[in-house]
Amino acid sequence: MEFFHNPNIDFLGKKWYFLAFSLVFSVAGILSMLFWHGIPLGVDFHGGTLVYVKFAETPNINRIRADMDRAGLHNARIQRYDKASANEVVISLDIKETSESQLSRGKDRIIAALETNAQPGKLDLNNGDQVGMTELRDKLIARDPMHASSADYERIAQQIVDYRNNDEGGVLKSIDDLKAVVPGPVVDALKQDFYTSNFGVRQAQIVGPQVGSQLKRQAWLAVGFSLVGMLVYLWFRFELIYGVAAVVAVFHDTLITVGAFSLTNYEISLTVIAAILTLVGYSMNDTIVVFDRIRENVKLMRRESLADIVNRSINQTLSRTILTSGLTFLTVLSLYLFGGEVLRGFSFALVVGILIGTYSSIAVAAPMLVAYQDWRIKHARTGVMSIPAAPSPKGSPAEKGSPAGPGKGKVRAKV
Repeated sequence: MEFFHNPNIDFLGKKWYFLAFSLVFSVAGILSMLFWHGIPLGVDFHGGTLVYVKFAETPNINRIRADMDRAGLHNARIQRYDKASANEVVISLDIKETSESQLSRGKDRIIAALETNAQPGKLDLNNGDQVGMTELRDKLIARDPMHASSADYERIAQQIVDYRNNDEGGVLKSIDDLKAVVPGPVVDALKQDFYTSNFGVRQAQIVGPQVGSQLKRQAWLAVGFSLVGMLVYLWFRFELIYGVAAVVAVFHDTLITVGAFSLTNYEISLTVIAAILTLVGYSMNDTIVVFDRIRENVKLMRRESLADIVNRSINQTLSRTILTSGLTFLTVLSLYLFGGEVLRGFSFALVVGILIGTYSSIAVAAPMLVAYQDWRIKHARTGVMSIPAAPSPKGSPAEKGSPAGPGKGKVRAKV
């Protein structure tokens, strides 16, 4: 299948436009990383406490941030989590101690910051760490609204917890919602000791600073070793300049992708590093396809310039590039649009990486080969010196105008 039949696009003729495009996005990303947003590393790398909170209604991020600031949590990062209908956010706190007490402290501070309708003397039914089956059972036994046994109240308490966690996703909008599960007298008794907030803390976890530092170092090593390995591979398979051109193109892709994360202020997590490594391999594969065609055409088109050979090779692989890259791009774009917040960073890296990786194979790696050859030819010309030829005997061809005669009395040699 072909999208184009014998295309003849002068890609190298547009190399200055490509260079301008790459410079604009590369410089914008570098400026963002240096002066604006920095490199937005996630808690996986810098350490901290992650608290996952589910709301009864669509959460207002600006209001949550204001509540965090009012409670003194000024460095909290707040992001939507999972699909929009789940009404969940993840709050990252700069609490890096790994003890259980610090984890509980982080959760308690968030609960206190978000609590807007607290009722003194009552417990929040939506926060499972505060209210579980034991608390419910004990309160019901004390109130004894149905004059039943302890086993009956334990069963009712389990029904309430299951309904809250499984059917309502961890958050009850009102205690009256339980009328569909338990008898009315039990609901009235619950109102005496409990209330419902509009949120519930579902999970909390800590990544220590030492673990984060180690993960950061390993991420850099993974990217660096992959680039070096590909350079060595292409050096042996083609020539050193092919490997250098491919690695420069992949470095260009990685720089623009990380810059895109900085510009959009998306967090870089371990899954994003996995996506970057994936796009490194994908971009390198696309570059190798073009290089392979260039190598074949160099043998078949010896009389043509390298620029014409490179242009012809890119055009010959254009349909294949659009098919493979286009289908992959549609897949990762669907993942970005419909994959939910959990996969947002991963899919965003792939969307940007597929576009830039395909572009760099044509607009960065291939033109580097031509630029290197032009530089080598120019360097060779400036390195040529004239050596006078040895005197020719009288009557020799040198004096008779033969090919070795006048005008040919100098021998050129490269320095």
